[in-house]
Amino acid sequence: MAARAIMFQGTGSSVGKSVLVAGLARACLRRGLRVAPFKPQNMSNNAAVVAGGQGEIGRAQALQARAAGLLPTVDMNPVLLKPQSETGSQIVVQGRVVGTARAREYQRLKPSLLPRVLESFDRLRQTADIVLVEGAGSASEINLRAGDIANMGFAQASGTPVVVIGDIDRGGVIASLVGTHAVLDPADRALVCGFVVNRMRGDLSLFEDGMRLIGERTGWAALGLVPHCEHVRRLPAEDAADLAASSTGGRVRVAVPLLPGIANFDDLDPLAAEPDIDLVLVKRGHPLPADAALVLLAGSKSTIADLGLLRAEGWDVDIQAHVRRGGRVLGLCGGYQMLGRRLADPEGVEGAPGAVDGLGLLEVETVLGGDKRLQQVAGTLARSGAAFDGYEIHLGRTTGPGAATPFLHLACGRGDGAVSASGRVAGTYVHGLFGADTARAALLGEFGAMPALRSHEGEVEAALDGLADHLERYMEVDRLLSLAR
Repeated sequence: MAARAIMFQGTGSSVGKSVLVAGLARACLRRGLRVAPFKPQNMSNNAAVVAGGQGEIGRAQALQARAAGLLPTVDMNPVLLKPQSETGSQIVVQGRVVGTARAREYQRLKPSLLPRVLESFDRLRQTADIVLVEGAGSASEINLRAGDIANMGFAQASGTPVVVIGDIDRGGVIASLVGTHAVLDPADRALVCGFVVNRMRGDLSLFEDGMRLIGERTGWAALGLVPHCEHVRRLPAEDAADLAASSTGGRVRVAVPLLPGIANFDDLDPLAAEPDIDLVLVKRGHPLPADAALVLLAGSKSTIADLGLLRAEGWDVDIQAHVRRGGRVLGLCGGYQMLGRRLADPEGVEGAPGAVDGLGLLEVETVLGGDKRLQQVAGTLARSGAAFDGYEIHLGRTTGPGAATPFLHLACGRGDGAVSASGRVAGTYVHGLFGADTARAALLGEFGAMPALRSHEGEVEAALDGLADHLERYMEVDRLLSLAR
């Protein structure tokens, strides 16, 4: 028997849909329900590799799968758009790259993807009691309604009822929800069964009249007024837009330049949670801090373009000075490629074909192209022997004399990454290193940090449980689940 389903759409982007679905998934799991998350179309450069290297999906759906007690599958996010420029994206369908398209080209392509989306949805429904579906962007983008597969287009095609979420913290939530009701086509409006107001601050009673007025003007059931939840801070951010210049205030400073194409930035989360680490996310227009112990170049979906911006900001000069002072540099994936002598894109994988000089801190060169490597890996740090597990998700091949001194030894028998002759500069293709407690402790200890004796994975689990408790208190969870069909 196919599972019931309910869909969560927003009045806009970043209203908290992903987090609410994760918390509800954990609440359903604790009720003994077989629950599966689903997002028809996601746009994010924060991706997760599915077990067995079967493909990639948005990391938010991987977190939701974890909350549901499941291993992630490509069916949980059948269409993933990975932005490579202001107007174009790589298109991943059921886990595999099928091409790239500019925004207008993708609008024409969308209707042809709906059968694949419904195919994945139907497979999930055969394995669950309930499917929690997450929309994308805004339910009220009626200018994009034709051919839509992410919001009301999917809801109509699948017959899935909808709950609309508004964010009171950004202001205008009454107008956002009532306005969404006003602009929806009557057939789409008929699918909406309720609303949730998210991220309330202060006295909840002050918005009781607001909840009543929204209900009166829309006819939708009020399913929850949800305050800010501190547990959310310990969960991975879905979107780079959620990253902001910050300092976490520890003793040992780690600086990360915030580049536009930053990808798989949940690599930073375990560092941000370390009490002895001051993780500084450096915005454009600001120098890299001179007192940093480590400069960390994160992954990038637009490596050559991001390298150009890094130079335009003068951060390349900052990094060279940092190394001369005896500081350390670590590049992850795209950041590793930037540290080499040369970076070539002969096939135009990321943009116009061409090649550029790298930062020259590692004796390696990278050629983009070929099949994307998608696999989970395990092994040890070459220097300390500390164990790790992580994943690879990249295009391109990096070779050169520097690779003869690998940063990691993988369990499959090959080395990964490179280390400079001084030992102060290193790079690797493996994501997730800092999430492995033993490896994180060893890496942080190399530049004087005192890592806390804690389990990062255990903290994520505790945050999911805390989030579920929070939603049980402030949402009508049973009533909401009863609306699924």
